[in-house]
Parts: sequence; C-alpha cells; structure tokens
Amino acid sequence: MKYKILLLIFVGLLFASCKVQNHKNSSTIPLSFSATTDYSSANNWAVLPGKYPENIKNYTVQNPQDSIDVFYVYPTLIVSNKDKRWNVPIMDSIQRNKVLNSAVYFQASAWASSGNLYVPYYRQAHLRSYSNLENGGRTALLLAYSDVKAAFEYYLAHYNHGHGIILAGHSQGSTHISALLHDFFDGKPLQNQLVAAYIPGIGFDKTQFGTVPFMEHPDQIGGFVTWNTFKKKFDKKQYKWYKGKAVINPVTWDETAITERKLHKGFLYSNGKMYKNSFETHIGDGVIWISTPHFPYWYLTFLMPNYHTGDINLFWEDIHENSLLRVQSYQTKKKNSYFAKAGTAN
Repeated sequence: MKYKILLLIFVGLLFASCKVQNHKNSSTIPLSFSATTDYSSANNWAVLPGKYPENIKNYTVQNPQDSIDVFYVYPTLIVSNKDKRWNVPIMDSIQRNKVLNSAVYFQASAWASSGNLYVPYYRQAHLRSYSNLENGGRTALLLAYSDVKAAFEYYLAHYNHGHGIILAGHSQGSTHISALLHDFFDGKPLQNQLVAAYIPGIGFDKTQFGTVPFMEHPDQIGGFVTWNTFKKKFDKKQYKWYKGKAVINPVTWDETAITERKLHKGFLYSNGKMYKNSFETHIGDGVIWISTPHFPYWYLTFLMPNYHTGDINLFWEDIHENSLLRVQSYQTKKKNSYFAKAGTAN
C-alpha cells in the first residue's frame, strides 16, 4: 500500500498539467542579467559526454554516433505557487536534482543513444512568466534564454567540431530551442548541420521559421517536429493554447490522423519499465490525443487533468527509434554529398 501511495504521488507529478497561474502581485524581480553563467565549468552542465548520470547509462550506447550531438533543454520545473522567485539560480540543489532525476531520466534519455548528449543547467523562468509577460515574465524568460544561448555558443565553439545536431526540448525548453533555431539555424549555414529539432509542449505554426521546415515524414531531416498530448476529452482551458497549431503524430511521424494501439512502440513509466502498445493516437486541431494508456497502473490516469508533462516519455521508444532513423538519413546524405564532391573533383 505504501508503495502504491508513493507511486501515485510520483505519477501525479510526472503528468501534472503545466497550468498557467496568475501571480500579478508577485514583487520579486528576475535575477540580474549582469551575472553571466560560465559554461566552461563542467559544474554548470547537467550532462556532458563523459559526465552521464547513472540513471541514463542504460539508455545510451557504448560509442555514441561520432558525427552527431544532442543538445537538450529541460521543461519548466519551478511551478509552486509559494515560490515567488522569477528565476532559479544555477546552483539551486532542489532544481538540479529535478533536472537529473526527472527531466534527464524521463526525457533526454530518449535521444541519448543517438549521439553525444549535452544538457546545460540554466536559470529557468517560473511557470507564472508565461501568463505575466508584461509584469516580469518576459524578462524572466529572456534571462533563462540568455543562459541557454550562452551554453549553446560555448558548445559550438568548444564541443561541436562540425557534428550534426539534434535539438530537443519540452515546454519551456521548446520555447528556448525555438529561439536557438531562429538565432543560429534559420537561413544560416548551421542549418546544414541540423539533423532535427524536437520541440513538443508549446504551440508552433508550421511556418514558424523561414527556412527550417515542419517535417512531415519520419526520415526527413533539417527541420522541426512538435506535438501536444491530450486526453480523449480535451481540457478546453488548455486547448486554446494549441488550437490551429502544427502537430505531428509521434507514433508514425507523419500526419496520419489515427493510429492503432499496436503501433505504439513504448511508454517509459515511473518504475523504469517500458510499456508498448499502450494507446491509440488521434490527431486533432493542433493536438494529439490518446486513449487511456494500457499499463499496470492505468487507473491513476483518471486523476491526471491532461498529459502535458508526458509529451516525451509517453512516446519514449517512438522518439528513440525515430531519432536514430533521422541520424541515419543525415549520415547517408552527408556521405552522398562527400562522394559527389569527390567525383566532381576528379
């Protein structure tokens, strides 16, 4: 009984809705922009090649793809109404623990076997920032992005070495990844190194970027995919954020409207086990809704308002396999380009 109660609490946290709270009376101002984060220090990275936490080592290969890197930005983890801070300091121990044992374990791990994984700690903005943009929220989000951008710039200068790049994020992390796409890839030479950007949990238009396309095929590269997961009965209050936005089916990785449960490849649950063939998927207007998942604790899903924070681990194995497929496509294109240039030279 004690185990079930603890599991209930954990699952509730894992799938809790990122509801937008109104904190217009919060008087705490965002952290100062003057103090920049030093990403030459390994202590400011949650994950670096050679610095993988124990809990994801089972999801990595011995020799990650030499030509591929994965740059992952975690979602909003500071959501408490009682926490009046706009941003979380890099060295906040509670935050760092959540990053490693929640975000990295249940999300970043899906891409861990596709390449060398990089996960920076950053001064994340509080959830209230999205609903209070004119009252501190915009500044808080820009501060958070200033860290993500600085980490990416350091990564490019010191770690990338011309490797192909997978960008991955969720929710606030996807917000920051979209800014990286705009600042570093869209209409710029670095787009040639973009394998794919996975940015679920935020509403994006298909034409969000100028030259970075919404990818509509499972082996397509050089663009982005996005989705937002709902229960069969939409949470109408949350649905308004996604209506009319781009959505891919993260089982087929195209715009197939309905997929049967037997096609679902795997859901990483809080007990560390993978459950395949767990649910049907249906594409709606800007969202993907799923049937009640089939797994030992399915009844707990009735307590969950929606599946927002499960956007990635609900499709963990689907993401894992698709990521490897896109890596293969990228490497084939790179090889063909090399031989084409060699033939021209001869």
